[in-house]
Amino acid sequence: MKSMKLMGLLLILALLSSTMPALRASPSQADIEKKIDALLARMTLAEKLGQLQQLDGESNGNFRPEHLELIRKGLLGATLNVRGAQRTNQLQRVAMEESRLKIPVLFGFDTIHGYRTVFPIPLAEASSWDPSLAETSASIAAKESYAVGLRWTFAPMVDIARDPRWGRITEGSGEDPFLGAAFARARVLGFQGADYSAAGKILACAKHWVAYGAAEGGRDYNTTEMSEYTLRSVYFPPFKAAVDAGVGTLMSAFNDLNGVPTSANPFTLTKVLRGEWKFDGFVVSDYTAVTELKNHGLAASDADAAQAALNAGVDMEMVGRLFNQNGAELLKEGKLSQATIDQAVRRILRIKFRLGLFENPYVDEKREASSLLTTENRAAAREIAGRSMVLLKNDRETLPLNKSIRSLAVIGPLADDRRAPLGWWSGDGKDEDTVTPLAGIKAKVSSQTTVVYAKGCEIEGGTTDGFAAAVSAAQQSDFAIVFVGEAKEMVGEAASRSSLDLPGHQMDLVKAIKATGKPTAVVLINGRPLTIGWIAENVPAIIEAWMGGTESGNAIADILFGDVNPGGKLPVTFPRVVGQVPIYYNHMNTGRPPEANNRYTSKYLDIPWTPLFPFGYGMSYTQFKLSNLRVSAQQIRADGQVTVTVDVENTGKRTGDEVVQLYIRDIASSVTRPVRELKGFQRITLRSGERKPVEFRLSSAELGFYNRENRFVVEPGDFKVFVGTSSEGGLESGFTVTEK
Repeated sequence: MKSMKLMGLLLILALLSSTMPALRASPSQADIEKKIDALLARMTLAEKLGQLQQLDGESNGNFRPEHLELIRKGLLGATLNVRGAQRTNQLQRVAMEESRLKIPVLFGFDTIHGYRTVFPIPLAEASSWDPSLAETSASIAAKESYAVGLRWTFAPMVDIARDPRWGRITEGSGEDPFLGAAFARARVLGFQGADYSAAGKILACAKHWVAYGAAEGGRDYNTTEMSEYTLRSVYFPPFKAAVDAGVGTLMSAFNDLNGVPTSANPFTLTKVLRGEWKFDGFVVSDYTAVTELKNHGLAASDADAAQAALNAGVDMEMVGRLFNQNGAELLKEGKLSQATIDQAVRRILRIKFRLGLFENPYVDEKREASSLLTTENRAAAREIAGRSMVLLKNDRETLPLNKSIRSLAVIGPLADDRRAPLGWWSGDGKDEDTVTPLAGIKAKVSSQTTVVYAKGCEIEGGTTDGFAAAVSAAQQSDFAIVFVGEAKEMVGEAASRSSLDLPGHQMDLVKAIKATGKPTAVVLINGRPLTIGWIAENVPAIIEAWMGGTESGNAIADILFGDVNPGGKLPVTFPRVVGQVPIYYNHMNTGRPPEANNRYTSKYLDIPWTPLFPFGYGMSYTQFKLSNLRVSAQQIRADGQVTVTVDVENTGKRTGDEVVQLYIRDIASSVTRPVRELKGFQRITLRSGERKPVEFRLSSAELGFYNRENRFVVEPGDFKVFVGTSSEGGLESGFTVTEK
């Protein structure tokens, strides 16, 4: 009997082994380095410089004719924007079958918040305060990208941004380094997984290294000037989180940093990144950033620019050809060493081996079409968009609406716009696939509901000729929803704005609809914080929907009619006026903190010093109560840890989400510290009447800071702890750190 069972088990194992794909053993790092050594020994200087070259394809995804010949000669290491399984396979076959050394090409593309299925802009996803959602969207984006032959994305963008005038605030996770680090980690894991050589995974690229988000005046590409203390405390942490998560590449930025452009900065590229953090992937420059070293005034010639960038630690040049054109002469003149060139090539080849490109250079062309914009992907996009929206105001429980409402006016230039919800850097998402708010609402309401649509005005420019139709639509309806915000082209790269007001006649449109006396809600579709003071004061309900992607219209309808209870929180401060910018919650206290009745304190004469909406703020259709804050110890050693616990109760009538946030303040230290610092958060779901304890742990990683010598330390002293539902208010306690 035992022998029969054993034979049966062996038969089952044999059948399984015959049907399951063979497991590919990943080569060890030592094996990879040996292979690289062998390749370097055989490569000519021209072939080495070729690996440092990335060239752009056509806007439609085609490769350029010269790419074929360059790859055939081993003179092109990577492409940008070439995509489509047939196209990438065609180029790859030239590399693997016709080139001398058969080194595969790396195909890159800006898959930022989705490839064909477009997810909410990254700033919106950060509003979910749920990094697992960002990991999911990045994973789906990776699968779609992989299906079209791409193996490298130029994401995530992990720049901290405290100035909403800067258009690229849309691509990041807002103003806070702790929240930013959490989302950086999640997106790297989503794109790359545990092994980025696996099918459906792609190489990530943390950008823009570094402090690009702090451009003076919020003007893209502008200069950045800041202390090393601020760099290490605020701008480095999301990049460090990406490196710790295993990100394979980083992108050097456009900006000048303290007099040395970041694409030729030895301190950031070599001392910190390679020396302190032990990053062993490669650095690619941003688009023509090496050439732009001449405009910065760091380089007098193309050769000078190539020399500065390569010696500083840039390994691959995007689009520009200065490494390729000047490398040999620089080597001959002794301005560039063979070791520097070989090190750059090694880093690039290392990543290509880790990607599995040498063993699996091609993709299955038959799977491309069936992998894109699937039902499952759209469902995920809808869920993530809904969880990313923020309820900013809801007086008298104006929302949610009843699906059987008799009549509804849907008004505004964003109500039926298919383009804006996709946001900037929307991959190969197509406008025609976008579900607009109007379409989402019509699909949601009862067949007995009359929906009247009026555009009212254009997003920017135009006239007020459409106001009459919009006012009429509101007057004949039971409720009016006004959709206002920004056009797709008003956000993203090269889209800085001097004003944060609603563009064009949109604010006047909102005022005209409100003047009808009909119950009104405003839904914002935008890529940055806007100054909407009049709306905040006068309109009873406001939803920050952001640019929510392909399924944004359905997700908005889910929120408006209560199928999804909003639970998002702002990852960035909303100013009252642009004159407050930069405004962020984790500021220093100053020697004269603002006092309303003391002129000689830090404030404005004409407006409150406080924001319109603070960091971490967001409402729900239900209510929550925090109570019973407790700290596990009144004293801990500098190398110890403390547990902070709070009870959270849903006191309302609906199931809903709350984001419980923990902040600390170091009361006195050798360098000044912010008034509050986020050090923990949890998004939880509670049923009506449900109560749950939420626990946080604080250790040296959360309590430490960079001292005057820029060393990370935990100093003895008193700490305050705040636990709440935004960066303002909350329950308060404290503890003391003693010497080790």
